[in-house]
Amino acid sequence: MTKSTRPPKKRMKDLTFLEKAYFVEIIKGLSLTFRTMFKPKYTMEYPEEKYIPSGSYRGRPVLVLEENGKGRCVACGLCSRVCPALAIEVQAAETDAEKERYPEKFEINMIRCIFCGFCEEVCPEEAIVMSKDYELAFTKREDALYGKDKLLVPISQLQDRIEFLRQYK
Repeated sequence: MTKSTRPPKKRMKDLTFLEKAYFVEIIKGLSLTFRTMFKPKYTMEYPEEKYIPSGSYRGRPVLVLEENGKGRCVACGLCSRVCPALAIEVQAAETDAEKERYPEKFEINMIRCIFCGFCEEVCPEEAIVMSKDYELAFTKREDALYGKDKLLVPISQLQDRIEFLRQYK
């Protein structure tokens, strides 16, 4: 075996004593803290003033209800398969309508939901989207199980989120 005769690699830049001691970085951090400390504060008076989220906000997942009164969901089950928290349960049923299938049971356990948005990303029909709802409080576990009755939301209320999804997909 022969040894390599290459010279050792040199660093792009050797650190000075001040850089090794992190004095410069500490001073930068403190200056950022002091600059932020003296800026004007913004406080929202929550119950009286409601926060209006933008289209990119991921609130509670809901099912899209078309103008004709029917949901978009075709019960493919992709949302329940991709959910990392196993919060979605879908049971399909057959129909004679154009879609051929619909969700007989569509249930989301909001206690388990982590609002990741994977269900929304995987849905081929744009049937499940993340709404702007952020006020979720439950007194009993049973109240956190959202069935189709609580999940179906008219498309007019979800239009800005659907536009956001179409823009960034």
